[in-house]
Amino acid sequence: MNGPAQTSFRSIDSWLYLALSFVGGYGDAAGFVLAKAFTGHATGNLVLGAVATAAGDFPTAFRHFSAVAVFLVGVFVGAWVMQLPKSSRLSLVMVPELILILSAPLILFAHLGGTQTFVMCVSLALGLQNGGFRRVGGMGVHTTYLTGMITSLISSQAEKYSSHALPPTKSAYNPKSTLIAQIWMAFILGAISGGVATLHFQQWGLLGIGLILLVVILGSQFATTIPQRT
Repeated sequence: MNGPAQTSFRSIDSWLYLALSFVGGYGDAAGFVLAKAFTGHATGNLVLGAVATAAGDFPTAFRHFSAVAVFLVGVFVGAWVMQLPKSSRLSLVMVPELILILSAPLILFAHLGGTQTFVMCVSLALGLQNGGFRRVGGMGVHTTYLTGMITSLISSQAEKYSSHALPPTKSAYNPKSTLIAQIWMAFILGAISGGVATLHFQQWGLLGIGLILLVVILGSQFATTIPQRT
């Protein structure tokens, strides 16, 4: 795809997904540092919950399993909201996510339900993000975990190089693969930042992604007011 649509994909969608991938990595790392639970995906918590169940540690198992349940609820709600009119759907996903992220450190500081409520709060926030932002440029992506995108990228590359006849005129540059690599780097950078922030500032380190989300919300609202060229 060329022309204005391709420009829009690179200048608007790409920065939004890179910023959200940073948020996803930050939130997942912060959740693990503060509560020893993954808040941005289901697989890790299912495994940890199963291990805790086997060990007879049922409160810990409940924390992990409830995080999975809340995350999946967030995914459903986020995906449903994105079917609404375009003028309102971005804010209807990101504003509740921002409120949940900002509330999480206060909940942990005030000991409101211990780490259980904290984990559920962050998991719901990242579930909303994951459900709401799943496709960019016709490609399925995830901004709160990497496994699916990495395996998809490796598989597609393996299929490409396994074909014996590659068109000599075909450009080696693949914008989709490049974007996946950028999202991967943004997620890792966010995870490092989230780990450092929460190790040094405890729950208040989570406020860092609140600022990033606020910038993303304001930037996305500004972007939607720009007239689209045809």
